[in-house]
Amino acid sequence: MGKDRIDAGRRDFVRTAAVGTTFAAAVLPVSSQTIRTSSEGLVTGEVMIKVGDFQMPAFRAVPEGAKNPPVVLVISEIFGVHEHIADVARRFARLGYMAIAPELFVRQGDAGSYGEIAKLMEEVVSKVPDAQVMGDLDATVAWAKSQGGDASRLGVTGFCWGGRIVWLYAAHNPAVKAGVAWYGKLVGSPSALQPRHPVELAGELKAPVLGLYGGADQGIPLETVEQMKAALAKGSPAAKRSEFHVYPDTPHAFNADYRASYRKEAADDAWKRCIAWFKANGAA
Repeated sequence: MGKDRIDAGRRDFVRTAAVGTTFAAAVLPVSSQTIRTSSEGLVTGEVMIKVGDFQMPAFRAVPEGAKNPPVVLVISEIFGVHEHIADVARRFARLGYMAIAPELFVRQGDAGSYGEIAKLMEEVVSKVPDAQVMGDLDATVAWAKSQGGDASRLGVTGFCWGGRIVWLYAAHNPAVKAGVAWYGKLVGSPSALQPRHPVELAGELKAPVLGLYGGADQGIPLETVEQMKAALAKGSPAAKRSEFHVYPDTPHAFNADYRASYRKEAADDAWKRCIAWFKANGAA
């Protein structure tokens, strides 16, 4: 695709492929160790979720014939719901979940079409209000219930940008049973679109969150993890049940198997901890 076509697509917010079917332009070429989970025995693909008058695309994966499966929201990194996030959803579905990954950037633009991360952040990601995201996730949960999902067993997990959103949503929605935040930002300066950050919401957590972080993450200093731990210790009952696991000498995005940052040993261990956390806290 030529530059002119990509730019035109950005201006008009035209998606050139269904969510979860391609990798984001900014991450190409993908690593040879990229994991691809089979869809056999699953119902997968794009669905449309009504949010007011807006139709939001999402990727859904659920076992064929599942009755009242637990629901897990899968929140993407800055690249949107590309093939990696869809694969994570398929992994959950193979464990019996209805996994839904909503495309939370779509009103602001097509995150998958951007080849430059700096422009993606400036033109799309930075323009997404937290309040909009919370409403979109509420609508996703309502849609899951309408499709037979058991929202009384609701979990939420997310990566990088989505990791921060996990903390926010666990403070927002009392229906959440458990959250797992993978290397999400914990502190920051308030703004109109991001008025509060996880460290300021510890007192309002409705569900316990497991934080999975890298000890060598250049963007999330360990001192901010310690700040969050201190806030959680003084927070709500759910906050006090929250935990962190930090992997020493491990970079940001260690679960991103399609990137050079992938660390298989840490990723495999973190996935086991994620699933165990959901089971222990009623989200399975």
